[in-house]
Amino acid sequence: MKSPICERLGVEFPLVGFNHCRDVIVEISKAGSFGVLGAAGLTPEQLDFELSWIDERVGGKPYGVDIIVPTSMAKQSAAPQSMSQLLPEEHRHFAETIMGKFGIDTTDLYERQAGKSDAFLDETKANDILDVIFSHPVSLVANALGAPPKRMIDMGKERGVAVAALVGAKEHAVKQMAAGVDILVVAGGEAGGHCGDVSTMVLVPEVVEATKPFGEIPILAAGGIVKGRQLAACMAMGAHGAWTGSMWLTTKESFTSQVIKDKLVEASSRDTVRSKARTGKYSRQLRSPWTDSWESSAAPAALAMPLQGLVAEPALARIVKLAEGGHPGARDLATFFVGQGVGLMNDIQSTRQVVYDFMEDFLAATERLSGVMAE
Repeated sequence: MKSPICERLGVEFPLVGFNHCRDVIVEISKAGSFGVLGAAGLTPEQLDFELSWIDERVGGKPYGVDIIVPTSMAKQSAAPQSMSQLLPEEHRHFAETIMGKFGIDTTDLYERQAGKSDAFLDETKANDILDVIFSHPVSLVANALGAPPKRMIDMGKERGVAVAALVGAKEHAVKQMAAGVDILVVAGGEAGGHCGDVSTMVLVPEVVEATKPFGEIPILAAGGIVKGRQLAACMAMGAHGAWTGSMWLTTKESFTSQVIKDKLVEASSRDTVRSKARTGKYSRQLRSPWTDSWESSAAPAALAMPLQGLVAEPALARIVKLAEGGHPGARDLATFFVGQGVGLMNDIQSTRQVVYDFMEDFLAATERLSGVMAE
C-alpha cells in the first residue's frame, strides 16, 4: 500500500499492533504489519531479554517499543519500596471491602505486594530503558503519556528511529509536533487503556486540520478499531494507518488470562467504562463490579498517578489469579484494559489470522467505496 506509515516503518500494510506479549509482536510483524511491544513495568534487563528474543525470531521484519514516561505524576521522593506507605488507609480499606464482598481473602494484600508498580518511569529509569531500546534494531519508539523526553527524540533522529506519541486532543497533537515527534497516534475515547473523551470519528479530522501548518505528519488513528473497514474510514478522514491494541488481547498467542479472554469475547461494546480508578488517569477498561464500586458515590477520589495503581494492581492481580483457579467471585470482579471495539471481538484466533482478516475487511471496504463512486 502507498502510505507514509508504510514508507516510514517499512511495512506492507499500515496496521500497527500494540501488545505486551512478545509472541504477538513477532506474529504481527511477520504477517506484514507492525508489532509494538509494550514495555511498561519491565526492567532494563528484562526488556533487553525480550527484545533479543524478538530479534532472533522476527526474521528481520520491523517492530517497535512503547514506554510510559508521563509528564505529570505524584511526587516520588521516596524509594519504590516505600511508595505504598503514601497510600491512604481509606483507599486500601475500600479495595479490601470490595474483595471481601465477593469472598476474597485480603490478608497481607498490600504488605506482600508493596512497591510492585513500576510501570511508570522516572528520569533515571527512562534513560536506562532508552539505552536498551536503541541498542536493538527497532524502527519505532512510542511514548504513551505526554510528550516524549527530549533525549528520546534526539536519539531517534540520530539513529533513524521514528518517535511516536499518543494524543487524545488536538492541542496535545500541536504540542507534540512542536516537540519534534515523527508520528502521531491519535487515540479517541473509544480506546482501551489511557484515553481522552473525544471520539475517534471527531478527533482524527480535527488533528489533521490542526497539524497542517507542520506539513503532512504520518497519523495513526486509534480507538475502538478492530476491523479493516474502520481503518478505511479513518484513512478517508486523513489518517495514514491504524494503531490497535484491544483486538490482540484475545489472540491465541496472547498471554492474557483465559478468564479475561472469555469475558472479552462475551462482552458488548457497552461493557466498558472510562475511569481514573485504576491508574489515576482516565483509562477505559472492562466493566465489572470492581469498576462499578470505584465509580459509586461511596468510593474515595482517585489518587494521582502512580499511587492509584498501587491501590488497584495488587488487588486485581490477586483477583485474576483466583479467577483462574475457579473462584466465582473473583471471576465476576475481574477486569482488564480494553476499548469499546470489544463488541467486535467475538472469537479467539491466531494473531496472523487476525491480521489477514483485518486486511481482507479493509479491501472489501475500499471496494465498496469504489463501487459507490462508480455509480
